[in-house]
Amino acid sequence: MKFLIITHVEHLKEADQYFGYAPYVREMNIWFKYTDEVIIVGPLLKKKPTAIDLAYQHQKIDFRKVPNFSFTSFSNNLISLFKLPIIFWRIFWAMKQADHIHLRCPGNVGLIGCIVQILFPGKPKTAKYAGNWDPKSKQPWTYRLQKYILNHTLLTRNMQVLVYGEWENQSKNIKPFFTATYSETEKEVFQKTDLNSVIKFIFVGSLVVGKNPLYAVKLVEQLVEKGKNAILNLYGEGVQRSLLEQYIKENQLENIIFLNGNHHHETIKKAYQESHFVVLPSKSEGWPKAIAEGMFWGCVPLASKVSCVPFMLDYGNRGVLLEMNLEKDVAQIENLISNQNMYLDKSETASSWSQRYTTDIFETEIKNLLVK
Repeated sequence: MKFLIITHVEHLKEADQYFGYAPYVREMNIWFKYTDEVIIVGPLLKKKPTAIDLAYQHQKIDFRKVPNFSFTSFSNNLISLFKLPIIFWRIFWAMKQADHIHLRCPGNVGLIGCIVQILFPGKPKTAKYAGNWDPKSKQPWTYRLQKYILNHTLLTRNMQVLVYGEWENQSKNIKPFFTATYSETEKEVFQKTDLNSVIKFIFVGSLVVGKNPLYAVKLVEQLVEKGKNAILNLYGEGVQRSLLEQYIKENQLENIIFLNGNHHHETIKKAYQESHFVVLPSKSEGWPKAIAEGMFWGCVPLASKVSCVPFMLDYGNRGVLLEMNLEKDVAQIENLISNQNMYLDKSETASSWSQRYTTDIFETEIKNLLVK
């Protein structure tokens, strides 16, 4: 099978290997097990791989570079108009040559892929919509357009669209799905240390406005002010790092808030295992891997009510749904810290639920999508 990926993920090349964002590449390497050839259409940058990048694992990869583009300003719109014919043309010919078309959405390249795939109604197709599929959520017009096309059975045929969560009034194209990080062999019965010792919080994700890392910092700051022996470790990089550094310095939080930067998979795994709570006060998510990963290792999740997060937390039974009101959220967490049995119950149920979604089960589902 000649398998085509249309993706906005930025790629890097080193020593004849192609690298990309590790969680995405780790997933695609599972898809690759059931393909003979792979065509990738996406951006390619002249940069060195970092700790959060991983190499594709396949012997026959045909990478076709397309330029980055966006519709975020008038000047970007103008520049994009000149790039679009090139992108359309490369995607069209890649789709014509492929046996199976796979779109990664939402994203600008994925949007073009959504439009071009209409010309290939007979080819088998899959799409992974990694964002928030909630029809009621406020999203950019480009995201809404991608969702409309993918959901429309006349425009999009022979397609299975993998989305996070179960939503009403969806077409036969839509298939509720999940993602996974850890295997069956990694499952452990994991009980956290006593909350009377240092209470460890962890945030994993980009340090950007959308992920709201400052709110995580303020939560732990408030808990410490109320006498709790708590610390917060943040893993990730982003444009808000300098803002966070300034806030930590101005409020003398150097001994309780730690900016650790990007780290490899195993380092993050160990950090989850040593933490009591995983925090993600995000403004928008699909299936937040940081929450699912933390829960796998018994971290009680503290997360905002976006996308399928309420389902993941069983509407508060295996975690805390943040109200995004500092006073109310601190009170919720304090109540949990003061009740060790309640904490352990949520920790155990969180782990039990998350450990149902392993890479082994994920691979079986992927194989069913590709092998008929």
